[in-house]
Amino acid sequence: MSTGDLLNIHPIELKFPFELKKQSSCSMQLTNKSDKYVAFKVKTTNPRKYCVRPNTGIVMPGSTCSVTVTMQAQKEAPSDMQCKDKFLLQSVVAPDGTTTKGITSEMFNKEGDKVVEEFKLRVVYIPANPPSPVPEESDEGSSPPRPSVLENGNQDSSLLDAVSISFFLSSFEIFFPRFAFSVCKCAYLFSGSYDIFNLFVVVF
Repeated sequence: MSTGDLLNIHPIELKFPFELKKQSSCSMQLTNKSDKYVAFKVKTTNPRKYCVRPNTGIVMPGSTCSVTVTMQAQKEAPSDMQCKDKFLLQSVVAPDGTTTKGITSEMFNKEGDKVVEEFKLRVVYIPANPPSPVPEESDEGSSPPRPSVLENGNQDSSLLDAVSISFFLSSFEIFFPRFAFSVCKCAYLFSGSYDIFNLFVVVF
């Protein structure tokens, strides 16, 4: 917000969403912080490009006036999205009871002890549809890969085989002599096959 003795101006930059072949508008608020009638006038360095409504007016004591600035549709965009256009807002104390129709250009002439406040506002282009950032995936936060259905099936099968073997060995030790069991157990450890067990079952 820019503050003078007569008006508070917000914002101090005119930001236009820029899109080719489309009009764009922004507004500023003029607040009279004095106890007098204040007349204002808005000028621009590029009057063919912008339309200001109202470009002149009266702001009564303690009140606020809204000014809308419309940028005409543009056929080309500047390469760096920078704009050199500027606006000048002039304000001056007006006689009580003055209306917009009573405003003249002579009121803003700097003569004698007359105080004419001036504020310069620059133009800023902003993208109408800025691209949304895409979050990057980090390796630290990633969860380890889950085992496939085939791997789970192999693990379950191995666990079942181990349980079956343990049960078989326990039963074998009860019904057969300890010596035969030890021989059978050693044979299984070397061969890793149930065929040895079947052989000893037949023999004993």
